[in-house]
Amino acid sequence: MTLEPLPSVGLGTWQNDDPEQCAETVAAALEMGYRHVDTARFYENEAAVGEGIDAADVPREAVFLASKLHPMAEGLAYDEVYDGIEESLSLLGVDALDLVYVHWPVGNYDAAETLSAFDDLVDDGLARHVGVSNFDVELLAEARDALDVPLFANQVERHPMLPRGDLVAHAQEHDYYLVAYSPLGRGEALDLPAVTAVAEKHGVSPAQACLAWVTHPDNVVAVPKATGRDHLADNLGSVDLELDPEDVERIDAVEARKRFVDREGAPWR
Repeated sequence: MTLEPLPSVGLGTWQNDDPEQCAETVAAALEMGYRHVDTARFYENEAAVGEGIDAADVPREAVFLASKLHPMAEGLAYDEVYDGIEESLSLLGVDALDLVYVHWPVGNYDAAETLSAFDDLVDDGLARHVGVSNFDVELLAEARDALDVPLFANQVERHPMLPRGDLVAHAQEHDYYLVAYSPLGRGEALDLPAVTAVAEKHGVSPAQACLAWVTHPDNVVAVPKATGRDHLADNLGSVDLELDPEDVERIDAVEARKRFVDREGAPWR
């Protein structure tokens, strides 16, 4: 891939809404070796994320920081995009985001107007890259046509019960990242026999086996949420696990299907 390299495992912060815990988690994760932190205006934790980044003994330029603008909160009209990112930057205490996403293609999202504003965020130095979240192939094609800057990422739910092979292939074809949220399937994927068998084979935790499968394609990264140091370290340890082809095939063969994140107006409805 020609994209800027991203670590295969980053830190997700969705539902980490206790300010003290969130800041401590972010700081601990960065000092442990994480270098990609994912948040959103809708999570209402950007201030705490910023405090954690500031508290860690890691320079800001070493951290890939991503946030999202929500169509039902900030709004995604041109001026609303600018108001939203300025508020995010203020809360996070940074001058620019490394990546800003359209959180959902609903509400007043309009590809031409919204993504024109995202292009200008890059031109104005408020964001280095732009992305989308919860987009399907059709919406991705529309977004790529509307953008002047390259699409950097599409963030979607992906785990063994929702593999999204179509989106993995589309990202590979068009050279952008697929960023997997809920990569452990809210913990349910860890009890799948295929996952536990692969974990036992390699002498690792089911979480490490699952994350290694999620990030096996070279254009897929994962942002699992974790708070305790043990879980943070366990998730990060998955980057050292190399699955055998038969391991990948075994988890690929999982037949169970389940989606954990849904909302009215989502493109799959």
